[in-house]
Amino acid sequence: MLDETERDGSGNLAEWMQPFRSGFTTPTWQHVMVLVIGAILVPGRRTIASALRVMGLDQAPYFTNYHRVLNRNNWSARWLSCRLFGLLVAAFVPGASLSLHRS
Repeated sequence: MLDETERDGSGNLAEWMQPFRSGFTTPTWQHVMVLVIGAILVPGRRTIASALRVMGLDQAPYFTNYHRVLNRNNWSARWLSCRLFGLLVAAFVPGASLSLHRS
């Protein structure tokens, strides 16, 4: 029998997103996962409001916390993009040496 994580598929997504986990604090990471799942599921425009709506959280009293993920929480888009680039290079050019320098 499948447990709750396996049933809703979020366990697989969390595993797939794990390389990006260290780019966020624990509370922010929980909000990021909800927004990512919502963005995958929502048809049409992918806004925070629409992602929350599809997740059933559009009326939650704490929904502003999800908006803070993008505009106030401490995370680095540069770090995340470098991480993604490194993963893409490793996947498509196995054995390649990659050195990213910050300018």
